[in-house]
Amino acid sequence: MVKISEEDFIKLNKEEVKVTTAFSSPTIVNTVKMWKEKSLYIETTESKGILTNKDESLKCNDSGNSKRYLSRLITDLKKAKVRPSEKSDTDGEITRQYIGSVENKNLVTKTHLKEQDLSSPDVAIRPTNEDAQKSPLKRLSIVVQNKVNKLKLPDHYNGSQMFMPTGDRLFWLGETRPSSFGPATYQDFKEIRSRCLAEGRLFEDPEFPAIDRSLYYKERLDRPLTWLRPGEMCENPQLFVEGYSRFDVQQGELGDCWLLAAVANLTLHRKLFFQVVPDDQSFDEDYAGIFHFRFWQYGRWVDVVIDDRLPTYRGKLVFLHSSERNEFWSALLEKAYAKLHGSYEALKGGSTCEAMEDFTGGVTEMYEMTELPPNFYTILLKAYERNSLMGCSIEPDPNVLEAETPAGLIRGHAYSVTRVKYVDIETPGRAGKIPLLRLRNPWGNEAEWNGAWSDKSPEWRFIPESEKEELGLTFDDDGEFWMAFKDFASHFDRVEICNLNPDSLDPEECPEGCTKKWEMSVFEGEWVRGVTAGGCRNYLESFWKNPQYTVTLKDPDEDDEENKCTIIVALMQKNRRSQRHQGLECLTIGFAVYRLPDYGHVPKPLDINFFKYNASVGRSQAFINLREVSARFKLEPGSYVIVPSTFEPSEEGEFLLRVFSEKSNNMAENDEEVGMGDVDDRVKEITPNPEPTDPIRDFFNRLAGADGEVDWQELKEILDYAMREELAMRHGAAYDGGGPRAGASGPPPQEQSCLEQLLCALCTPICKEIGVDLQQVAQQQEQVHLTQPQPQELQGEGFSKDVCRSMIAMLDKDNSGGLGFEEFKSLWIDLRQWRAVFRLYDTEGRGAVPQQHLRDALHSAGYTVNAHTLNVLAHRYSSSDGYIQFDDFIMCAVRLKTMIETFKGRSSGGDYATFSLDEWLNRTVYS
Repeated sequence: MVKISEEDFIKLNKEEVKVTTAFSSPTIVNTVKMWKEKSLYIETTESKGILTNKDESLKCNDSGNSKRYLSRLITDLKKAKVRPSEKSDTDGEITRQYIGSVENKNLVTKTHLKEQDLSSPDVAIRPTNEDAQKSPLKRLSIVVQNKVNKLKLPDHYNGSQMFMPTGDRLFWLGETRPSSFGPATYQDFKEIRSRCLAEGRLFEDPEFPAIDRSLYYKERLDRPLTWLRPGEMCENPQLFVEGYSRFDVQQGELGDCWLLAAVANLTLHRKLFFQVVPDDQSFDEDYAGIFHFRFWQYGRWVDVVIDDRLPTYRGKLVFLHSSERNEFWSALLEKAYAKLHGSYEALKGGSTCEAMEDFTGGVTEMYEMTELPPNFYTILLKAYERNSLMGCSIEPDPNVLEAETPAGLIRGHAYSVTRVKYVDIETPGRAGKIPLLRLRNPWGNEAEWNGAWSDKSPEWRFIPESEKEELGLTFDDDGEFWMAFKDFASHFDRVEICNLNPDSLDPEECPEGCTKKWEMSVFEGEWVRGVTAGGCRNYLESFWKNPQYTVTLKDPDEDDEENKCTIIVALMQKNRRSQRHQGLECLTIGFAVYRLPDYGHVPKPLDINFFKYNASVGRSQAFINLREVSARFKLEPGSYVIVPSTFEPSEEGEFLLRVFSEKSNNMAENDEEVGMGDVDDRVKEITPNPEPTDPIRDFFNRLAGADGEVDWQELKEILDYAMREELAMRHGAAYDGGGPRAGASGPPPQEQSCLEQLLCALCTPICKEIGVDLQQVAQQQEQVHLTQPQPQELQGEGFSKDVCRSMIAMLDKDNSGGLGFEEFKSLWIDLRQWRAVFRLYDTEGRGAVPQQHLRDALHSAGYTVNAHTLNVLAHRYSSSDGYIQFDDFIMCAVRLKTMIETFKGRSSGGDYATFSLDEWLNRTVYS
């Protein structure tokens, strides 16, 4: 076979990728962007600051210029309904990677559309029946089918019993937070509110207290803030004043305009809004100072409970607030989101896409109009049919806030796409369908498109009356208008699509034509240093160790001329923002997609040889340090493997992998099953003839005493001496077979324990009978059939009591607390094999197995484990330096064998076993 030479992956920093503000409220992002480009900053009058600007003509050097400049500023701010922060902090805004062109035939790429591509055809003819009936080539799948569209819950889950309006389970925040936040606590909104009402007190949240650490973790504020409840700031506080709108989203002094833009956009979608902001709370009925909000976090909806104490300065809110002084839903929403991530400061810098996904559970795509794929209208049409949220925008004019173009469109303004449809058209020359879009200006006023297909334009006379009626066509000054796709692509600069997961919306509440859903599969995973953190394909030797997932595509998309399947792969890293206080930032992540052969056998997981000789059929354009990296592909029906990874090896983190497709996809972990197999032949060669001879039985009987069994203490004494080579160097001494070498730490020979002298006396005659000369052993180390130096495996005081107790429990069938000779003989055989395995993989001769060899070592010992189990074993038994000591390796092998045999003893051959609580406790506690 010919080794494949693949192009290296590219590593990008988020600051190197173009900033986008698409799908955001212009009242926030574009105003801030404009002031930033003018280098404007505003300081408080208390600090005697002045308004300044790079433009010399606008500097406030005299009273005339100052008044003129301030008047212009106030006018612009009134128009935008935004109060800029005292200190601009938009530099932290995260950038977003686009799906760009790469040399790969399967990636949906963006190419520069030529003028004729946009203008032709004006009329799209419906595909023929022959085209529609094309069938895909039948392929033989070699992947076990497994459909997973929700994260698994533990059996007999006893946590939150709350549910979203869509039917999704709703979790308490404490159930989903990383352990770095401390012990998990669960806050039930209704239970806490009832208790506070009964006790006549207002709720004070102990998990997010009104103190400085809830505000920041690093950057201290320049002045003290006071936490006040809404009733202490104004009379008649309300959650909503005359409903909710984008004008309720006014930026304060926090650099979280990315979040505010998403909040403003959320107000355009009533159903989604009330999924995030529950309507079972108010300042009037059952008010107890407690509120709650819901956010999607890594595959689960989370209920976040807060009190209503908010940061203020001189009685006014300093962060997000409404244009109405007594309206507080937006300020409380921001506080809940801050609690979700640990502090207000944790919200500085981000992407609008990140917040939109947290509000919807969807996957976001961004498109630049200069780099559109040829089938972009089809992408929009299918997105609309699946209830995706779509928005578009035009680059703002740096000199004029929300400048109007000659065509009636507003620069720097976010429009929503509310309908995508091929519309029947009948002209004197021909008939067919034309691709149109309906857009909405959130202002809901007369600021509308005035070109072709605008309100009352002459083109509408070619549309049949029945079609107009189906479209619900109106020509009011309501901010809604139609455009032809070619005009849409030429007048707007950017489009963002938020693809919703299948459970985001109730089908009964979906708009006309939005009857389809994305098919989604989702898996959680983890990269663990030295075990499953293999880095990208640039690091071929370790790349195969990354988690792997198979996805099987059977049916091509509807009306797809190439009979291919569309999938969106989205890789999201977990909990990085909420762990910023620990110094954690986003890892540089990406993924690659490989086609599995339609016949033959490939290993599970795919090994290094597969990646040597097979090129990827899809990949993320680059590795980038964003929370999520996604890409859209068109693939032939078949089975594929997705390999998510960090750019560099040995970078640890958790992730969520989602796959969206138009038709069903079957996704599974591409890994081996946990179980027992054959012992490595090399181990068998090292440990020949393991049967103990009769003198060993005599030796055992002398130590066991009258009861005929050895307990854990007696077992420890036997093993510590029998494995004396592995005991010698816990503190760096080198063992020579009889005692520590000169200059090595440890007790001198005369201080040998009485036990060791006794064992020597007992063992000498027995060993002579089986042909072993202990004097010769004391002069030279035992020779092993390995090329590496003899390791000194065990350290310190020998086997720990936990290891010895676990060994007893592994073979103690009658729960007597001891081992008879037959049980001891079985243990002795296992120990000899495990020691041989350990020496085989102690490649550095340091008396420890490197973490990256753990899977191979367990294979050689006769165990198969998947990535989940491997990660758990690495966390449990490896040291902080990435190595596994001898006694830890023995404990790992003992536990694996015990639990596998326990499971098999209660299983009928399937994937499940049944235990009573008493039986389960007996096995787990005793082992």
